[in-house]
Amino acid sequence: MTEFLIANMAPIIFVSMVLFLLVGFPVSFALAANGIFFALIGIELGLLGPQLFQALPDRIFGIMNNDTLLAIPFFTFMGLILERSGMAEDLLDTIGQLFGPLRGGLAFAVIFVGALLAATTGVVAASVISMGLISLPIMLRYGYDTKLATGVIAASGTLAQIIPPSLVLIIMADQLGKSVGDMYAGAFLPAMVLTSFYVGYVALVAMFKPRWAPALPAEARTLHGVKLLLRALTTLLPPLFLIFLVLGTIFLGIATPTEGGAMGATGALIMALARKRLTLSLLKQAMETTAKLTTFVVFILVGARIFSLTFYGVDGHKWVEHLLTGLPGGEIGFLIVVNILVFLLAFFLDFFELSFIIVPLLGPVAQALGIDLIWFGILLAVNMQTSFMHPPFGFALFYLRSVAPASVKTTDIYWGAIPFVCIQIIMVGILIFFPQLVTFGLDKEVKVDLDSVQIDMPASDYGEPSSPAGLDGPKGSPADAEDDASKAIRDAMKQDQAK
Repeated sequence: MTEFLIANMAPIIFVSMVLFLLVGFPVSFALAANGIFFALIGIELGLLGPQLFQALPDRIFGIMNNDTLLAIPFFTFMGLILERSGMAEDLLDTIGQLFGPLRGGLAFAVIFVGALLAATTGVVAASVISMGLISLPIMLRYGYDTKLATGVIAASGTLAQIIPPSLVLIIMADQLGKSVGDMYAGAFLPAMVLTSFYVGYVALVAMFKPRWAPALPAEARTLHGVKLLLRALTTLLPPLFLIFLVLGTIFLGIATPTEGGAMGATGALIMALARKRLTLSLLKQAMETTAKLTTFVVFILVGARIFSLTFYGVDGHKWVEHLLTGLPGGEIGFLIVVNILVFLLAFFLDFFELSFIIVPLLGPVAQALGIDLIWFGILLAVNMQTSFMHPPFGFALFYLRSVAPASVKTTDIYWGAIPFVCIQIIMVGILIFFPQLVTFGLDKEVKVDLDSVQIDMPASDYGEPSSPAGLDGPKGSPADAEDDASKAIRDAMKQDQAK
């Protein structure tokens, strides 16, 4: 029995952790308890040394010293302030007027507003709840099919998962050891493609099932001409400016993601103040929710660090690497299996839990296979986006159910989400076979003219043999030796560049 435990400690730890999660034990405590329990067993069996626990304080303080994680409360606070300041209501009303004459116009407006809210709030719950409260009753009043209306709202809300400044991308960058700015830049094009797929689906429904997505009647379109143009400018410009303030400064390298989040939170407060919606009650609600979410994230991260300390101590990462690198199909086989695994786990775990538990185990394997980690992170982020849409456990479906009228059946919400889950799965396949959607523009190689490189080596006579009297070497020989050394270094650099 002892020999079996020693030989299979890594898979036993992993299976035990999965069982704890399936039972419903809180994730952070399940991870920490597994880590400490099996660390004690490992010490007793002689697999681990008692000094293992001495590394715990450093790992926990490493979380507290991580500046990148500061972006999470900033972006969360920004999103909550904007959601409660009435921005979503104004956007939906204005864009609904713009798209009103088109079949499916309200659905197009919901997708467009969902993308704008995602780019300003980055919080799925805020987007889904605000659009569910505002747009769902209007869509149902004007004859939209219940499944289409609920599906569009839930799917558009989940765009906050992939459109920067997504919280998922911040955590993914932290777990994979990559720049948040690069992760944001890589996610931009896939996010736009996914949004266009949503629009395309609604357009097809409006074409083949026109009764499901009628145009707004003329009496509902109250704004026309110059009034509509002025309303659109005054409604759209502030959030677009806020998007530039946050994402533009990050992409241009002016601000770090943490600084961008701080500027976004300040901009949200200014916008709420300008709308005369900033109250003490609003501030209190936003700060309380931000504190709860941030605490939730940090607790899971602490539990994951304790678990990974023991798991790595028994060479669990090597077990996972051998398990996944031996899959048939090489890189493509690995990506397909991993994405199926993440898709299935998303039925039971949300994106925070998947990011802290699964990604640290998969990242080293992907790197060993030569997979670009930015591409890999965004691929997983799109896959995890389905975790919000999975019937019957999708959180976006729960958020929508909480604000939907009693006349809307839960089964209608589930059936409405399925086409959009299929679209997201198609998007995962496209990213696997067309990684250029992510990596385009990220790997700009800097060309260096090696012939113009000048290497200055300090002159030294250390170790130089002295010549016997009367047999002095030729003049300038030290300089000649220095030139030879510089030439050798340049030749070596050229060879490396040619590889």
